[in-house]
Amino acid sequence: MACTYFISDLHLTSERPAITRALGHFLHEYRHADALYILGDLFETWIGDDDTAPPGPEACALLARYASAGPQLFVMHGNRDFLLAGRFARASGATLLPDPVVIDLYGRPTLLTHGDALCTADTEYQAFRRQVRDPDWQANFLARPVAQRREIAAAARNMSREAVAGKREDIVDVTPEAVAALLREHGVAHLIHGHTHRPGHHIEPDGERWVLGEWGEDCYCVEANEGGNRLINYSIYQ
Repeated sequence: MACTYFISDLHLTSERPAITRALGHFLHEYRHADALYILGDLFETWIGDDDTAPPGPEACALLARYASAGPQLFVMHGNRDFLLAGRFARASGATLLPDPVVIDLYGRPTLLTHGDALCTADTEYQAFRRQVRDPDWQANFLARPVAQRREIAAAARNMSREAVAGKREDIVDVTPEAVAALLREHGVAHLIHGHTHRPGHHIEPDGERWVLGEWGEDCYCVEANEGGNRLINYSIYQ
């Protein structure tokens, strides 16, 4: 049966090589797919396409091998890897997607988004998001030497961890009002997103919402076919 898969929040980093190996296993296991959508935060950090530090080259090689076998491959920016650009797309065989975007998922118009823009109660993060998505800010950052960018990214990552640890869970989750508004804006009743690391299936007043999980001890994906969607999780060590 024809099927499409959705994953997000792998947060690939040299500090967690098991997750990169798990990605290779996943791509081999689901190489029969029509398409694979990676909805943001494929990498823990991405400081620019000119950075050749691991696991970037290995991950690109795995994805390119997968895409060359036949499935379509789509990647969306996350809050960790919003600087993915053309060189990455060419190396991986992926098509970069806008956020949000509506696709035809076996006759079901479905809205895809990373999910961070839906966390509107976290006003501090939303201000940061606007800053780093600004083209002038990005151009200035990318003009810096790679080593300096790594230092800045490491410091920002540590600050982010401390900030999230000090916030209530409802603050860092999506807000129902933002979800409803986005569904109405795009005229759809189906939504798939990641970011919150809270995998699940939710029936909303305006439709249904599938949430992808972070890859850690377990891997998560949503499998979609003509019959509908289902959330799958399994150990990365299988």
